[in-house]
Amino acid sequence: MVSSDPAGAVFFDVDGTLVPGTSSSVHLAGFLGHREELAEAEDAYAAGDVDNRQVSELDAEGWRGAHEDQVSGWLDGLPLVSGIAETVAWCRHNGLVPVLATLAWSPVGRYLTDRFGFYAFSGPELETVGGRFTGRVARHFDEYDKPDVALAQARELGLPPRSCGAVGDSRSDLPLFASVGLSVAFNASAGARRAATVAVDNDDLRGVLPVLSRLVTATR
Repeated sequence: MVSSDPAGAVFFDVDGTLVPGTSSSVHLAGFLGHREELAEAEDAYAAGDVDNRQVSELDAEGWRGAHEDQVSGWLDGLPLVSGIAETVAWCRHNGLVPVLATLAWSPVGRYLTDRFGFYAFSGPELETVGGRFTGRVARHFDEYDKPDVALAQARELGLPPRSCGAVGDSRSDLPLFASVGLSVAFNASAGARRAATVAVDNDDLRGVLPVLSRLVTATR
């Protein structure tokens, strides 16, 4: 549920932002048996040496044979930054629609949306047959898809890009940062800091709230 006249929307990244110091994919790869290989691939992506499609296809292969029902239990132990629930509640109370905009697999987006009350999520999808993962990618989703989907969601809510904010930490957030009115580099890389409106370092997500309040006051 969202208010009939939201003040804005905030798009939150997952890996490196809500999940500090690692990624949801690396966390899950620990259960699937390819953690080290995936961590190396993600480092190569961060350095610009490979693209997201290559990392996704490598990771998806590691899921082959795993059952969908296993994933939520693995995600219960996902390391998360403090203050997510409180930040989502603050956004909703102040007329800001909280949305996940992430390159994390759709089971991760779905889990976090259900757990914390985000309005929606977007991300890549793994192929399944008969409740088991096939080892293939059903839908690719990269950093350039993020702003396209986010701004489409904003239009559905009747919001212009200038009324939207993004909170992220790395290379995958840069196109979205460039597409919205307010961007927050949260515990971020040097590149994300340079691209963002504001940089915030905090071990609690509520540290971004003073910045996000600008979206609220801008509509009053």
